[in-house]
Amino acid sequence: MNKIMQRVQSPTPKFFKKLRNIGLILATIATTVAAAPVALPAVVVKIAGYLAVASGVASAVSQTAVEGDK
Repeated sequence: MNKIMQRVQSPTPKFFKKLRNIGLILATIATTVAAAPVALPAVVVKIAGYLAVASGVASAVSQTAVEGDK
């Protein structure tokens, strides 16, 4: 458990920072669409749910990426 905390707190490479931010933005958009107060087609809501899960996973994985020894 301690090693995981060290990885999360370590510096993240530039590419993975961008990927994490894109994932967070997509998760926000997908959640907004899924929770929209207007009636949307079921396929749109289903896609938004899948997008929210995928972007959440991408963000989590990106956060645990660390720079290796050079």
